[in-house]
Amino acid sequence: MNLKQIVDIINQEAPFSWQEKYDNSGIQIGEPERDVHRALLAVELTPDVLKEAVEKSCDLVITHHPLIFEGLKSLSGSTPTEQVVMDAIRQQVAVVSAHTNLDNSLKGVNSRLAEKLGLEKLQLLKPASGMLKKLVTFCPIAHADKLRAALFEAGAGHIGEYDCCSFNLEGRGSFRAGEGANPFVGNISELHYEKEERIETIFPVHMQQQILQAMKDAHPYEEVAYDVYALDNIYDRTGSGIIGEYETPVSPEDFLKKIKAQLGTPVLRHTEPPQALVKKVALCGGSGAFLIGDALKAGAQAFVTADVKYHQFLDVAGKLLLVDAGHYETEQHTKELIHDIIQKKMINFAVLISEVNTNPVRYC
Repeated sequence: MNLKQIVDIINQEAPFSWQEKYDNSGIQIGEPERDVHRALLAVELTPDVLKEAVEKSCDLVITHHPLIFEGLKSLSGSTPTEQVVMDAIRQQVAVVSAHTNLDNSLKGVNSRLAEKLGLEKLQLLKPASGMLKKLVTFCPIAHADKLRAALFEAGAGHIGEYDCCSFNLEGRGSFRAGEGANPFVGNISELHYEKEERIETIFPVHMQQQILQAMKDAHPYEEVAYDVYALDNIYDRTGSGIIGEYETPVSPEDFLKKIKAQLGTPVLRHTEPPQALVKKVALCGGSGAFLIGDALKAGAQAFVTADVKYHQFLDVAGKLLLVDAGHYETEQHTKELIHDIIQKKMINFAVLISEVNTNPVRYC
């Protein structure tokens, strides 16, 4: 299997186009067509993780946090990042990172964290907008069913829990074929009118190329007339954070104990619980304090994230059980998540989970 195939598998589940603008997910080291045989999964690539990869004959390391996050102006080994990059190249170990694209997936990092804490009825806390487009095309009526089927098969037409969604309207199209044309209907240099069906359907931005190719392959016309419109609609498959519920409300004390037990966090920083019971919980693995307001608006009794500042605790006192459970602790299950994504598609490809604890924070 080559590196590009591994990236494509991750991209199908959590498209890299979903990553934040500041991020650098994707291939960090390695040629896309290079063959790889065994992968090691880690939250980040450290010297110890690279050593583990070499010892276990892994020629690929997949991390959550990117090794190369900001631009490198040199490779002199003067920084820890430069040293690891140089060592990985020497050892011929490829590196791929899946960061905020996994954070922003409905079935990504936050969903896995919610499952660990036993939450149900999961929804995105802050769904993204501007991630959808509408395709409008025109087709002879007799060929419309075939074209619609091809579009749906390619991934168009999903709205929430519904698929094969489209709007269709019959009308009359006109065109005149030029001297070099090979018209499906009509004659060269003659104005032709054809009974056509207008087909409208929605699709995610990251699927545009395959949707348009499927349309062109299934369409009978030599030249396909179509329009693509950008939409501001909310997309319920990508966004920030997760919110879920407990079927039976739990006490704040039991909720905090559950977090410590499931995440292995020895110390939790949190506000005084404002309510007797916790039912609705918002989550964001890693640095998610920017979603505190969204958690309040959603009616959450608790919000679990990391890297919370003093004044952010102060601002929600008496309003929300705000819990800082640690950056590494809330994202450590990303290794399992990537493992499951790859194994679901490529059961015979060896994927190992790193045994190295890369958490730089220590507790006493």
